[in-house]
Amino acid sequence: MPTVTFHKGGQTYTGEVPDNANLVVRAGIRQFPFPHLRYECGMGKCAKCACRVLAGAEHLPPVNWKEKKQLGERIESGYRLACQLWLGHDIELAQDAEVAPAREPAAAVGQP
Repeated sequence: MPTVTFHKGGQTYTGEVPDNANLVVRAGIRQFPFPHLRYECGMGKCAKCACRVLAGAEHLPPVNWKEKKQLGERIESGYRLACQLWLGHDIELAQDAEVAPAREPAAAVGQP
């Protein structure tokens, strides 16, 4: 069972999760990392679950198109969307205390 180490707000939380677990799904059913993980849609559309991977990135799948769209340049700093990750190995994550400002869709820019 993978061990998840989760940093947020100056605190560290550690717990085991079943193999192939998704942290957003687990938080939604009130299991670790609930109540510490911030999330919303669970489908890669909002980026509220964005976390920086501190260790274990080598075991994650490549960044998908949803993560590229939502995270942009933050990917280079190690950010991933927790809702898009199914864990099979130990991982260490950090989530910012504040949500980064939402990006305006390109179609809405300059519209009245």
